[in-house]
Amino acid sequence: AGISRIFDKVPLSLLQTYLVGSDEGLQQQLAEAILREKKSFRINIHLATSLPLPSERDHLRPRIDLIAFMIDIKSKYSLRNVEASLAYVDASFFLGKVCFLVTGVGRMKYCSVEMSAICKLREVYSSPVLFCELELEGIRVATAQRLLRMLEICAGFIPGVSALYFGSLMSSSANY
Repeated sequence: AGISRIFDKVPLSLLQTYLVGSDEGLQQQLAEAILREKKSFRINIHLATSLPLPSERDHLRPRIDLIAFMIDIKSKYSLRNVEASLAYVDASFFLGKVCFLVTGVGRMKYCSVEMSAICKLREVYSSPVLFCELELEGIRVATAQRLLRMLEICAGFIPGVSALYFGSLMSSSANY
């Protein structure tokens, strides 16, 4: 199993995103919400509990436009799983094509993951963090819309806005 690299594959009119995390139920619900949104492009959403991806199909795997790592604020295992998976992502992905999606924030009193650990991920990987409560339909839809917009930018579908520029804009806005 190899490292996922950003420029291995040519761009397509079909956008590709990976949702990586240990809560397969929330992954599926978010993927369905993304697919229900109106869009002017085709999208494939791949769900993975962790990385690396199996290498036997690597030659068939399309270019990856965005990787969203999902961390459940109530699960230390979820954080450890994401941290272990990050080792299998090429450094060039952290130039705007990775984000961290922190779920379960509506139940902070049950929080098992320290916010400092989330902030450290944001800083170390220079990648934006989105906080949400995917179990609530309205927030799930808003998160799906936000991820779709990020995906469009990461795939180069928005003229004048690069993934690197957008990522730096998101990271700097988190500091205020």
